[in-house]
Amino acid sequence: MASSHSSSPVPQGSSSDVFFKKEVDPTKHIRPVQSLPDVCPKEPTVTDQHRWTIYHSKVNLPAALNDPRLAKRESDFFTKTWGLDFVDTEVIPSFYLPQISKEHFTIYQQEISQREKIHERCKNICPPKDTFDRTLLHTHDKSRTDLEQVPKIFMKPDFALDDSLTFNSVLPWSHFNTAGGKGNRDAASSKLLQEKLSHYLDIVEVNIAHQISLRSEAFFHAMTSQHELQDYLKKTSQAVKMLRDKIAQIDKVMCEGSLHVLRLALTRNNCVKVYNKLKLMATVHQTQPTVQVLLSTSEFVGALDLIATTQEVLQQELQGIHSFRHLGSQLCELEKLIDKMMIAEFSTYSHSDLNRPLEDDCQILEEERLVSLVFGLLKQRKLNFLEIYSKEMIITAKNIIKQCVINKVSQIEEIDTEAVVKLADQMRMLNFPQWFDLLKEIFSKFTVFLQRIKATLNIIHSVVLSVLDKNQRTRELEDISQQKNTAKDNSLDTEVAYLIHEGMFISDAFSESELTPIAIDTASQRNASPNSEPCSSDSVSEPECTTDSSSSKEQTSSSATPGGVDIMVNEDMKLTDLELGKLANNIQELLYSASDICHDRAVKFLMSRAKDGFLEKLNSTEFITLSRLMETFILDTEQICGRKSMSLLGALQSQANKFVNRFHEERKTKLSLLLDNERWKQADVPAEFQDLVDSISDGKIALPEKKSGATEERKPAEVLIVEGQQYAVVGTVLLLIRIILEYCQCVDNIPSVTTDMLTRLSDLLKYFNSRSCQLVLGAGALQVVGLKTITTKNLALSSRCLQLIVHYIPVIRAHFEARLQPKQYSMLRHFDHITKDYHDHIAEISAKLVAIMDGLFDKLLSKYEVKAPVPSACFRNICKQMAKMHEAIFDLLPEEQTQMLFLRINASYKLHLKKQLSHLNVINDGGPQNGLVTADVAFYTGNLQALKGLKDLDLNMAEIWEQKR
Repeated sequence: MASSHSSSPVPQGSSSDVFFKKEVDPTKHIRPVQSLPDVCPKEPTVTDQHRWTIYHSKVNLPAALNDPRLAKRESDFFTKTWGLDFVDTEVIPSFYLPQISKEHFTIYQQEISQREKIHERCKNICPPKDTFDRTLLHTHDKSRTDLEQVPKIFMKPDFALDDSLTFNSVLPWSHFNTAGGKGNRDAASSKLLQEKLSHYLDIVEVNIAHQISLRSEAFFHAMTSQHELQDYLKKTSQAVKMLRDKIAQIDKVMCEGSLHVLRLALTRNNCVKVYNKLKLMATVHQTQPTVQVLLSTSEFVGALDLIATTQEVLQQELQGIHSFRHLGSQLCELEKLIDKMMIAEFSTYSHSDLNRPLEDDCQILEEERLVSLVFGLLKQRKLNFLEIYSKEMIITAKNIIKQCVINKVSQIEEIDTEAVVKLADQMRMLNFPQWFDLLKEIFSKFTVFLQRIKATLNIIHSVVLSVLDKNQRTRELEDISQQKNTAKDNSLDTEVAYLIHEGMFISDAFSESELTPIAIDTASQRNASPNSEPCSSDSVSEPECTTDSSSSKEQTSSSATPGGVDIMVNEDMKLTDLELGKLANNIQELLYSASDICHDRAVKFLMSRAKDGFLEKLNSTEFITLSRLMETFILDTEQICGRKSMSLLGALQSQANKFVNRFHEERKTKLSLLLDNERWKQADVPAEFQDLVDSISDGKIALPEKKSGATEERKPAEVLIVEGQQYAVVGTVLLLIRIILEYCQCVDNIPSVTTDMLTRLSDLLKYFNSRSCQLVLGAGALQVVGLKTITTKNLALSSRCLQLIVHYIPVIRAHFEARLQPKQYSMLRHFDHITKDYHDHIAEISAKLVAIMDGLFDKLLSKYEVKAPVPSACFRNICKQMAKMHEAIFDLLPEEQTQMLFLRINASYKLHLKKQLSHLNVINDGGPQNGLVTADVAFYTGNLQALKGLKDLDLNMAEIWEQKR
């Protein structure tokens, strides 16, 4: 029911409304409803002069309450005019109605505030009549009294008969119970209940009628305006009919022909699409036979590209084609089969490449086949193919050694292969020259083997780098293209055409007809496989039958491998730059691994031969030859692979350490035997030792080559001449010098043992010093060799030998210093300690010689008496002993050392003489005793200065007298 103030669109003529209302433009302050662009044809509308509002909507109460979904009405009077779900039905909010908040009423409140003030003022000025109020109040009280007769349960907002409590309250079951012979009374009760409910209904209807009567004016006014509304509708219908006639004429004259042309254009384009689609289907139908042909020629990349292109076409352009519903899964299975075939093919290729004869000059086997396999594996992300190659390398390295041993053993007639079954035992029966030749052959084959691996891996590496380079260039081109497209999109006009025919924009029809030939032409590159059948050329205007959906993905670029094979890189690689970079690093690591494999196999071969101590029994020349061969192989592999492998170097170092230990022990034992048999007599110097010393003087610390014939004619010399100085030496020292040179030469031949050799040589020199001290100064030679006594000559000869070694220590130090790393220079302090020890030993020998004479002086001068004859017997004995001392050491020690020694002896002599004179109370007073002492001293001085080399010796004999107090 509509309210009385808005029951008709016709303006009402009430005087009060005219007096208080202000005419307001209905369109003012009303926001127009924003609607989406209408792209569907609709009937034109004629608007009335009065705007339609929600108050024009009218419907009667039964129509609003009836449920149109019920096929059959209920007989119960409670639901006779109500719907079943009238109370519980929830209305879903409309998506088209905005959410209303208080802000939407702000403008309205501002406009109505003034009118509200006027209305309140008028109410105060013109109050309602009392009679009207009393009548209205009386009527209201009567209606209220009547309604109070109706039970409150019917007035509840949650009244529902489906509630059991509510139903039992309205209709008690006691009125319907017919058991026990009470039927007449129950029937009367039911009739009374029905009448009561009818009475309640009448009260409600009377009140509803009363409310309607209060609004009768609005109903009568609506009936009055009905005729005017019919006139308006008649005029509107005529206007609509005229407008439709005009639109039909315009459509026939101006649009029908143009639209027909557009229909024909669209039909033609559709026919072309269908034709091209059929050609594309025919091409796709040939995919599987073409893939089989490609696989028969090992064209894995082409087959994979064709499968990928076909799958893309099936997903984008032939999706939903019933005849191709199983082709996608078949192609997936075929792709998996190709993956297995490529892995098997690569394994076969690796076996063929690595196991072909090493004498073959060809570095790379079937380079084009390798490139194709690598591309296919990269395309399918099968990056574990390097593991296959690595396993094949290990097997091949084992086979190379095994085959070399078999070939070498078969050439030796002394080895009975039937008696010695194991190949390792047969190999151990080879002597050093035979085994050395075998090792040299293995190293040479390993070198060729590594060169082949490097060439193969270079091809794989170049393929990976070409794919990586192509990915980077493609990404740069995409960035540039994206920037251009962004600039182009910003410059395009954004106006949209709304002229529609049969559900399609006309502008789209024109643009599609222009773009389709271009798209079809550019897409023709994608479907052209190496052996696929070309599309027929009888199309209407397009020569090819593919679309533009994947034409940009199959563009290729070419590069060249190190072998000269062109690489066609397509853009359909699924690998990222990180994966490609990691794969390139793995390839380089695989080359390093190949070097390590060869070295490991060589170490195992070396250790198998060393089980019986074979390598430890090699002499210096043989071991040096072996060491040089191994170092050469290590350098060759480092040059090929770019990294030094440490396994063989470690094995060489281990064997070198064992060799150094044996080398040192042999020479130390030899030196010990020489010292134990040395009688400490001056030995003749053979010419070869003089040549050895001369070569050292020339700066070449090495054993000289033996000269046949010339050495036999030269006689041995009495002394060894070193840089103009004569050295009287024993035979042990000559051999020691040769041993020292052997140590130095071993360092030149095996640089890796420099530090060990330095330590061992220091130990050897210390041993010589300590052992010689024990034998001479400690008189150990008396028991070891059987000498009767240690003479001054023995002592002087020992001192001179030590001086010779001290002379060569700086030379040895410089030799080792040139071959040590700077961080190893601290080891040279051993030579400083040895030099100090030798100098201390020489000083002890000199002190021992002085001590011998000092004891003699003490013994003789203690019995000296100042009396005739002159010279006295004591001084004659002293001069005799001094002459013997001079005779023993003069030919052994240099003149300067002899003078220094006799000066020290003379000082001891003066000390003892002074002590004895003081004991005898002989003073320098010019008396007889003084004269006798002076005569004896003069005799001693004359004899001493008469000795060779002591003429200019300053004896200063005045110091024998006590100073006068």
